[in-house]
Amino acid sequence: MFSLFQDGPEYIKRTQTPFRPTKVTLQEVHSVVPKHLHEKNTFKALTYVARDIICAVIVYKLGWQIDPFVQRLVSDHGLSPTLAFVAKWAMWAFYWHWQGVILAGWWCLAHEAGHGSLSSYSWVNHLIGYSMHTFILVPYYAWRSTHHAHHKATMSVERDENYVPRTRSHYGLPPESTAHISDYHEVFEETPIYTLVRMLFMQALGWQYYLCTNIMGSPMYPPGTNHFQPSSPLFKPHERNGIIASNVGIGFMACVLYLWTQTVGLGYFVKLYFIPYLLANHWIVMLTYLHHSDPTVPHYRNKQWSFLRGAISTVDRPLLGWAGRFFLHNVSHDHVAHHLFSSIPFYNQPYVTEAIKKVLKEDHNYDSTNTFRALYRTFTQCCFIEDDGDIVFYKNRDGKVARVLAPDALDAPTKKKEL
Repeated sequence: MFSLFQDGPEYIKRTQTPFRPTKVTLQEVHSVVPKHLHEKNTFKALTYVARDIICAVIVYKLGWQIDPFVQRLVSDHGLSPTLAFVAKWAMWAFYWHWQGVILAGWWCLAHEAGHGSLSSYSWVNHLIGYSMHTFILVPYYAWRSTHHAHHKATMSVERDENYVPRTRSHYGLPPESTAHISDYHEVFEETPIYTLVRMLFMQALGWQYYLCTNIMGSPMYPPGTNHFQPSSPLFKPHERNGIIASNVGIGFMACVLYLWTQTVGLGYFVKLYFIPYLLANHWIVMLTYLHHSDPTVPHYRNKQWSFLRGAISTVDRPLLGWAGRFFLHNVSHDHVAHHLFSSIPFYNQPYVTEAIKKVLKEDHNYDSTNTFRALYRTFTQCCFIEDDGDIVFYKNRDGKVARVLAPDALDAPTKKKEL
């Protein structure tokens, strides 16, 4: 029980180990991954799509039975109103959890489609990705564009697109040489209740807030940048038709949901779709946030960044255990492998992980910390980075880092040819 509130041994070891950039080359990483793992099987991918849709439909059908079932327990079997109330909402909670996980799996499958890893036929990938993302109100082509940019510049302070850390100057903090703990606490110290409210907001609405405002995206974009405006600086001119198509799809889905709500009532809309939708967004925010925000993994500035360094500066986590592998399609368990080989099908990524661990060794980041503990740790300790430094780590609300650079860390070549 207490292990739920403790840091995993892998995380603790990283805090105790000064950081050196990997000496492994991209060629060495590629050489250990068998070529057959790159092969895409359209039929196999479609079976996963069908499986996820069937799971969602089955759970949806069961959801419709909850209220009538409880009513029968009361009328036919004399169940007390108190027990009926508890049973009803326990079953709804069960429905919300699993439907939320299943819909998050839809997001993961569409994400894979956006990488072109489900099929060798691009139209199959786009049809799957567009359909599944649109059902959960995600702008497929818009997010696909910025996500591809993120993969090209992962953990680059200047060029990454997602979860870009803010700097000392962004928060108006005094220089490190003159700053006191009180200066940091004045900006970052919060009451536990306020921290909880901020975390709940991020988990419930952070995904939509990011799409609408680009919050925690790259600060190089002007205020008002979002994923719905075709002329947004996030996109290249040739991508604008796709942005329009994404918007049309979401508009169509909103109309479908409105008409469906008119038929079933607002209560069933909330219970059957809206709450699972929010919980799916919770899992999406949690896994993407924790992949790239951690006190022990570095961010790089241009002089020290390379594709390999950025790709392996993410963290594999056993999110939801077997359910994360089954429903979320290995996206959290094998995220390092995904960044190195994003075109490899998700069902082959566990084999990629085992292969690259043999060459990366200590440079492979894994964290067995309970994911909710890791979320709280990251949320409260990843506060800011310094304005200078070519390899930087997050600092906490006391202005301290969890990991330091080794004295010779900046001596290793960046191997720019890997770009």
